[in-house]
Amino acid sequence: MIEPSRATSPSPALAESRQPLRPLEIAVVVHVAVLAIFSAWAFGGNAYWSRLATAGLGSLGFLFTAAALLSSATRTGSRALVLRCLWPCVLLNGLVLASCLNPSFRAIVDGADVYYVQGTPAANLPSTARPDLSLQALWFFDAAYLSCFNLMLVVRQRRVLRWLLLALVANAVLLAAFGTMQKLLGATAPFFAPGKFRQPFFFASFLYHNHWGAYALLMITASIALVFHYARNARARDFWHTPGFSGLIAIGLLAMAIPLSGSRSATLLLGVLLLAALGQWCIRVFLNRARRPRGLRATAVVSLVLLAGTATLGYAFARPVITARMQTTYRQLDRVRATPSAATRVRLYRDTWHMVQQRPWFGWGLASYPTAFFLFNSQRFPHPITHPEAQVNFRDAHSDWLQSLAELGIIGTTLVALCAIVPLWTARRSLGASWLSGGLWTGISIVLLYAAVEFPFGNAAVIVAFWLCFFCAVHYPRVESAAAAPQPA
Repeated sequence: MIEPSRATSPSPALAESRQPLRPLEIAVVVHVAVLAIFSAWAFGGNAYWSRLATAGLGSLGFLFTAAALLSSATRTGSRALVLRCLWPCVLLNGLVLASCLNPSFRAIVDGADVYYVQGTPAANLPSTARPDLSLQALWFFDAAYLSCFNLMLVVRQRRVLRWLLLALVANAVLLAAFGTMQKLLGATAPFFAPGKFRQPFFFASFLYHNHWGAYALLMITASIALVFHYARNARARDFWHTPGFSGLIAIGLLAMAIPLSGSRSATLLLGVLLLAALGQWCIRVFLNRARRPRGLRATAVVSLVLLAGTATLGYAFARPVITARMQTTYRQLDRVRATPSAATRVRLYRDTWHMVQQRPWFGWGLASYPTAFFLFNSQRFPHPITHPEAQVNFRDAHSDWLQSLAELGIIGTTLVALCAIVPLWTARRSLGASWLSGGLWTGISIVLLYAAVEFPFGNAAVIVAFWLCFFCAVHYPRVESAAAAPQPA
C-alpha cells in the first residue's frame, strides 16, 4: 500500500524569503531609511533649517500610520497595537499643547532684537517659556517617533529589518570616511566650507563631536549585532561571504573615527564596548568549539587580527587629536584642583537642578531651557570685548535626563520614558529570543547612559537612529517568533 504524500511546511527562513514585500512595507522602510540618512548628512539636524526639514520629511510617517490603520492586511492588529503603545505619546502631546496655552515669558521687540521677559502664567498648570519652540520640538518628536513606530506596525519580515540596519551602517561608514578625510586634509568647517567654524571639534556633517560619538556608538553596536547574527546562523553561507564580514570592516572604520573626532567620553565608552563584544565572542567560540571548531576559530582569529589592526591604525591616525585632548583634560583637572568652584559642569548641573526645583511637576516647557536658564545661571566668564565678568548662557544642560526634568518636569519626563517602556512591555515575552536585538539593546543602553552626562538627544540624527534601533530591537524578536511558528501545510 502506498502512503499518500504529506504536505511539509517549509523552513521559516525559506518561507519568509518566498513572501513578496507589500507596497506599504516597502514605503515605510524606504521612508525611515531616507529620514535617518538625510538627518545625518543635514548637519545632524543641528542647523535650524535642517531640523525643520527633517521634521517635514518625517511627517510622511503620519500618512503611513493612517494607511496601516486603513489597510485590510494590517487593520486589525494595527489598531490594537496603536491603542496599546501610543497612549503615552498622546498624553505627552496634550501636556505640551496645554503648556503652549499658558506662556511664562513674553517677547519684547526692540528693532531687530527680541527680548524675553518672565511673565505671570497660571500657577500649578503646564506652561512654557517659548510656545513656538515647544511646538517645533513636539512636531519633530512626533515625526521621528511615529516614523520609526511604523516599523513595528507594518514590517512582517526579518530580512527587511536587517536590510534597514545594513543601510544605516553603510551610511555611517561613509560619514566616518568623510570625517576622516576632513581631519587629514585640515578642514576648518563642515563640508570644507571656507572660513573657520566656531566649534573646532566638528566631525563629518556633525557640528559637535560628542553627537558624532553617540551616533557612531549606536552604529557600531548595530554592526556587532549583525556580525553575531550572521556568525551564528548555521544555515547561512560561509561567514566570509555574508554581510557579517562587511560588518567587521564597518566596526573597524567607525571605531577609528570616534577618537579621531576628539570625543573623550565616546572613546572611553567605545573601549568598554569593544572589550565586552570581544569577551562575548570568545565565550561563543568556546561554547561552540565542538560543533564547528574550524570555522569559528578561524573567524575568531581573523576578528582579533582586525581588532588589533584597527586599534593600531586608529591610534596612528588619531594620535595628534588624542594627545591634544589629553592635555586639555589635564589642564581642566589642574584648574578644578586649584579652584574647586571652577568645575563648570558641576555648577551647570547645580543651577539646572535649582531650575527643576522651581517647577518640579510640569517643568518650564519643551525646548525652553535656553530661555528660562537665564534666571538660574550663576556662572560668569571673562570676555575680552564685552565685559570682564560677562554672563555666558548655556543652550543645553549637558545632561539630557536633567534637561528633560527642567523642561517637562516629572510628569512629562515620565511620559517620554513610557513612550519606550510601553512598546517594550508589549513585546516582553520575545525580547530574549534574538541575538540581533540583544546587540541593539546594548547600543540603546549606552546612549541612555551617555545622556546622563552629555546631550546626545540634542542631535536630530541621534534621535532618529535611536528610535530606529529601538523599534528594530523590539520588533525583530516578534517577527522571528512568528517566522519560527509552525507553517500551515
